Order: sequence, then structure tokens, then C-alpha cells
Amino acid sequence: MSLFTLSFNTRMFRRTDLFAMLIIAMSASLSYAESSDLPETQANPLFTHLAPSQEVSTPTELEKKAAKIHAGLLTLDTHLDTAMQLARPGWDVLSRHTYESDFSQIDLRRMQEGGLKGGFWAIYTPQGPRTLEGNALAAEHGLATAARIRDLTLRYPNQFGLALRADDAAKIAASGRSVVFLSMENAAPLSNDPALLGMFQRLGLRMLGLVHTKNNDFADSSTDKPEWHGLSPAGKKLITAANCQGLVIDVSHASDDVFDQALELSATPIIASHSGSKAIFDHPRNLDDARIVKLANKGGVIQINSFKTYLAPVEKDPVRGAVQEQIYANFNVFGTLTADKTKTLAATYAELNQKIPPATKPDFEDFMQHLLHVLKLVGPQHVGIGADWDGGGGVPGLEDVSKLPKITARLLAAGYSEKDLRQIWGENVLRVLRNAEQYAATCKPS
Repeated sequence: MSLFTLSFNTRMFRRTDLFAMLIIAMSASLSYAESSDLPETQANPLFTHLAPSQEVSTPTELEKKAAKIHAGLLTLDTHLDTAMQLARPGWDVLSRHTYESDFSQIDLRRMQEGGLKGGFWAIYTPQGPRTLEGNALAAEHGLATAARIRDLTLRYPNQFGLALRADDAAKIAASGRSVVFLSMENAAPLSNDPALLGMFQRLGLRMLGLVHTKNNDFADSSTDKPEWHGLSPAGKKLITAANCQGLVIDVSHASDDVFDQALELSATPIIASHSGSKAIFDHPRNLDDARIVKLANKGGVIQINSFKTYLAPVEKDPVRGAVQEQIYANFNVFGTLTADKTKTLAATYAELNQKIPPATKPDFEDFMQHLLHVLKLVGPQHVGIGADWDGGGGVPGLEDVSKLPKITARLLAAGYSEKDLRQIWGENVLRVLRNAEQYAATCKPS
């Protein structure tokens, strides 16, 4: 089970003033660690064990064409876990980093290099104890993360812009700024008081992911044993409330039963913000073709991720795995990863990679298999990209966001048009968000 800790006065949460709550959250001292019972690359999403990129080549005519088209697209990724990087002491989102030097995959410079105009920044909360105290800590964690993302747009208003409506995305991108939507991965922060959903919505939340790798009070996880056999009674109420507040329901990480029930219950189209195809690789986190077709028939979208253990079988080396576990034990709290500790960690991994090279598969071609299969299955109107950057995503050949034009080039080579690319890279998710906004405008809460 994932664990996390926060250190601040929980009694202050008796206040309901929104501004006070935001200030409290922003003052939180946050740290958390992942446990080793998760898949290897998810034990700590900071470490995805990618081999250093060796790509040095002259662009082909197709790549030049793709780069030109890509630069003009409104490219949005629906699952960015970079708020965790913002918790690291001294880490600067404006500076260019490399995966080899500090294990990050997103910063403003690489977003610009890769033509990523923005996306949905995840308020990720590890699933902790489902007790009153554990749920209170989850709420504090969620608020602190939301505040950290909001502060990004306040601290750097010329570089990042908060998007509250679908139409804001194009305006922010046209101004030369990066688009910042807020999403939630795991609804655990709402367990004690589902009414907190309104606070998160006012802070900017526009997409709600119900569950993560463990069951919670609202829904079953795809990687845990059935508890509710889908949605709990509270989970059904949460979807209804989220619909009325204009939030898109996200079913990535949810069990098949949750998917089926959410698809029927939601008054608006739903999304799988970072998922894959079970037809390509049979993993519980992936969706089968029948469900993807049902999702599309109801106007929804599946966004393809690049989390290697969900793409294809992973080549595992038990010796390397044992060394990695020891590394995790020494470097497992994001909030303590100072520049010096990060430098030491990078050197440790460089030495490990020399002695025991990381697996070269799955890779970019495995990612493209998932993407191309789903595009053929339901068409470009119902597919997008949610690579899970800074949360475990990335594979050899697609190590960070600077490599995104490769996807556009491959799609052009496969025969997809510029119109198709506009839909895949941003228009589809914005359509789903507009549907949510339109419903909320007429919704009358019961």
C-alpha cells in the first residue's frame, strides 16, 4: 500500500473559508513514499529506468513535414504528474533538465521543444489507510498538490495559464503560454467529505479520476481485488455530483465493472485519461476492444499511455531489481530530493546502468502499436494521448516530452490527416470537456 505523510495542523481544517483552506494547503510540508508492492516501474514513479537516448540523425522529409504540422497543433496531454517534481527543493520548471540528470520528463523548455502546448496536471494522492485520519491526510495532500499547481500559474503568469473552460486552452496557447488544466488521480481526498469536490472544482479541477492502484471508498481498482464490484453507493453519488459541477469522469485505473457502471451512470461522455489496449497487451489496466467501442459510441475518448508495464511484457533482471529496491530505500521521498541528493542518485543509476543495462523493451514501437490499434478500432475522434509523464511513463525512443513530434510523424506515415492529428492531440478531450460544461449549465442538483 502506498504511504504518505504531511506535517501541519489538521485542526485548522475546521474552517471552511476557501482562501484560508488554500493558504493552509500551500503551507503544507509534504512527503510521501511508494511501497514496493507495486509493479517495478511504479514502485516510485520518479524512477522509470529508461536507457539513455542515443538518437542522433538528420531529419527526413516526413519528419520535417511532421515537425511543421506538429508546431501548429493544440497538443494536450491528459495526464501530467509533474506536480510531484514541483515538490522537490530547488527544482526549477523553467530550466531545461534531462532524464539522466534528475529523472524528470517535463519542464517548460522540453515542452517547447516537443511542441506540447499543455495538458491536465494531476492532483495525485497515493491510497493510504481508509480511516478518518488517513482520509483527512489524503484531503490535505490533495489540497497541497492543487495549491502547488495553482501557484505555478501565479508564480509564472507569463509562462503558464490556468484553464477553467475548454475554450481557454486555445486562448492561452495563442498567448504563448502553457495550458494548465487540473485533474485528480484517485478521489481519496474526498472520502471523509465528498462536499470537498466543490472546493477542488473552485480551485480549478476539471477532470476526476475515481481510483488509483488500490480500492478506495468510491470504486474498485483494476489492480486490486473486487470490493464494491464496481462503484460504491458513495461513488455513484460522486459521479452525479461531478456531472453537475462540469467535471469529466476519468476511468483510468478503474476496474471493468467501474467502467461499465460509470459509462451508464454519467450524464456526459467519460474519458480514460491514460490507458492502453488489452487486445495488444492483456493487462488489467488496459481496456478491451468491446469497452473501447462502447466508450466511443457514447462520445468518450481513450488517451493512450506510455507506462511500460502496461504496454508489453517487461524484461526483468532479478539482480537489477534487487539493487533498485535498495536505491528506493535510500531515495524514496520526493520532498527530500535536494539537488545534491538528486546528483548522487543520478550517479548511482548511471553506475547501475553500466553494470546491468536497463531493458530496451517495451519501446516506442510498442506504444505505437497500442495507439494505432485503437485508432483503427474507433477512429481519430475518440483517441488521444495521455502518456503519464513524470508518473512512470516513457519508454526507449519516447523518453520525455521533447520526443512528441515522433508520434505525429508516425501517424502521418500511417495515413492520418492533419485534421485527424488536431482531434487526437487536443480537440477530442476539449469536446468531452465542453459536453461536461454544457450539462453543468443546465443541471439541477437533487
